[in-house]
Amino acid sequence: MSISKTYKLPFITLALILLVSFITNISLGSVYIPLKAVFNSLIGTATEQDTWQHIITNYRLPKALTAILVGSGLGISGLLMQTLFRNPLAGPFVLGISSGASLGVALIILGSGLFGGVFASFFISKWSVVIAASLGSFLVLLAVLVVSIKVRDTMAILIIGLMFASITAAIVSVLSYFGSAEQLQQYIFWGFGSLGNLSWHELFIFSVIFCLGILLSIISIKSLNTLLLGENYAVSLGLNIKRSRLIIIAATSLLAGTITAFAGPIAFIGLAIPHITRQVFNTSNHKILLPAVFLFGAIIMLICDSIAQLPNSDYTLPINAITSLIGAPVVIWLLVRKRKMVF
Repeated sequence: MSISKTYKLPFITLALILLVSFITNISLGSVYIPLKAVFNSLIGTATEQDTWQHIITNYRLPKALTAILVGSGLGISGLLMQTLFRNPLAGPFVLGISSGASLGVALIILGSGLFGGVFASFFISKWSVVIAASLGSFLVLLAVLVVSIKVRDTMAILIIGLMFASITAAIVSVLSYFGSAEQLQQYIFWGFGSLGNLSWHELFIFSVIFCLGILLSIISIKSLNTLLLGENYAVSLGLNIKRSRLIIIAATSLLAGTITAFAGPIAFIGLAIPHITRQVFNTSNHKILLPAVFLFGAIIMLICDSIAQLPNSDYTLPINAITSLIGAPVVIWLLVRKRKMVF
């Protein structure tokens, strides 16, 4: 995937900003670690305190890598959905994937009281929540894929996805009504989102599925550019709409579903990053937008996580709150400043 010489400098700049954000993110937290110590640890020449090395290796490095995967994955998912539906308000969770994951987690946490005792403690484990979220998002994906095969109108798929989201939200509401205060608190905390709960083993599994979603996204670049001309014109150019639609939906579901399963529902990133990228690069070519969105999403997620950590404090703010508080005003400012959207 070649990049035009015009965009080489912006991409180099973004790559450098990503590197600085990555190292800065690792250095910040309840325990301050000097940048020099972080750099030495990353290149394998650390001679500093064993405590710093342990914090970096077992907590902060996996968390920073998770932030990169989450930010870039949600950004690309949002880009795919906005292009497929030609709707600037479409995001990675517009097909009900997040709602399906939330329903799976709600059934595990809020419905665990039905089993009681030992069964309840067994069902509410770290991996059970991940598996439940994955199954929930997969079932919604399966339903959407079946619909997409039978329905010709792309906008109808969007509406059906929103209906699936409404149905799952209704079931979650019923479960919440009968859930205990402790169960509700546990479910709400999951809904806040978290980047710091993954071990290296879990991060590896996350990365494998993430790479598969990215691969499908790269395969879809030509189809995405053709869809910008409209479905009818795309068909006249020989594009297989149903096949392209299935690949795009599958890529979005793999990325957004896996991210929700491992990190919880993260707001704003998937909706806003594609808009910010289009404003900065002023192009609709997905050969440029896809890697640019990857970099922008990773950078902004790292910055949001650095703020959420409240450096030199024992408190950590919900990542969802930070992404929304920072992201929403930025998007409003961009849209007011430049009303014409590049699509």
